[in-house]
Amino acid sequence: MLNRRILRVKAFQNLYAYEQCKGSNFNLAKDFIRESFLPDLNSMEVQDKALLNREAEEAIRLFEKNLDSKHQIQASDASPKVKKAVLEAISQFHNANEKDRQFLLKNMIASAERIPQLYLSAIELLQAFANHVRKEFEKKKKLAGESPVAFGNDLNLANNQVLVNLRESDAYRAAVARSNANLDDLELEIKEWFRDYIKPSEEYIAYLQISNPTIEQDLDAADNLLKKIIFKNEVILNYFAEKDLNWTENKSVVRSLASKVLKNAANLDNESDGQMPEIAMNWEEDKEFFQNIFNFTIENEAESKALIAQKTKNWDIDRLAFTDKIIISMAIAEMKNFPSIPVKVSINEYIDISKTYSTPKSKQFVNGLLDVLSKELTEKGEIRKSGRGLLDNK
Repeated sequence: MLNRRILRVKAFQNLYAYEQCKGSNFNLAKDFIRESFLPDLNSMEVQDKALLNREAEEAIRLFEKNLDSKHQIQASDASPKVKKAVLEAISQFHNANEKDRQFLLKNMIASAERIPQLYLSAIELLQAFANHVRKEFEKKKKLAGESPVAFGNDLNLANNQVLVNLRESDAYRAAVARSNANLDDLELEIKEWFRDYIKPSEEYIAYLQISNPTIEQDLDAADNLLKKIIFKNEVILNYFAEKDLNWTENKSVVRSLASKVLKNAANLDNESDGQMPEIAMNWEEDKEFFQNIFNFTIENEAESKALIAQKTKNWDIDRLAFTDKIIISMAIAEMKNFPSIPVKVSINEYIDISKTYSTPKSKQFVNGLLDVLSKELTEKGEIRKSGRGLLDNK
């Protein structure tokens, strides 16, 4: 149920974080160079501060111009001390980048794999509230004894047909077990959250006014409780934030997926035959795509930057929106390295990402640049598509 668009967005977010890390590592490496030319306070010799400052500036210039070319540094006229500092700084820079890359890649995968647990836990909260209603009803009924009591529509949530369909779905129950999405540790919280947030809410009160709700009304009620209470209440959201370090980025995805599961369970379009086909993920294949788009974008960074610079000659590439450069680089990497994905699909996906995560003018810029680049790279044979319907590279 984690579609490729969600994976692209998460890869984009982590590539953005990686670029931020690189910027920090770059500055730390320059700080290392400056520290290498500070006066030695323990030395008995006279320190030539002016010379040290000049050597530090020379080393920083060499560092900035030769991040990927140690040979140029060795061949330069710089002093051995300057060369040594620069080479050490470059090694530190690349080692730190690789460490950050591996950390972000691992975290990216773990974060994606946690999403099913999160959206299933959100639905399980609705199930827990429904179960709580059932228990409270049975208590009231028992206490009433022989006395006639009007219970009204108290059982609407307990009998909500969408939630019942899910409880009776083998696929759903298997997904909950597989993702370890049970809420056994929240028994007390369930009672408190229902009392404090669900029961007094406008959405729930309105739902209790309906006698014999239709499945459409059951779906509306469940979806409203999900979106307007569970995903709006700070106390409940803190529970999810404690389970997921990336909750800020994942929240909207989790909410969307949970809502989609409810709609599938309502089966209003009669297309799913009551089953939950999208609960299961073809994760191994998607995971490979996820990892590769992240790695290919980083590995082809220099080439992508050159292509972008070539097509934006009237612009300083460093003045382009930071997010645009990442989005375009991802698109180039995808078009060149994933032969089964049509070029038009890749372009449209990254245009959509630019609408949400970049500047107001990015859509047109990204669209125009990718259209030109895709045609040129196809003509050069650098984009090759294979598979049924893709031989024309469209």
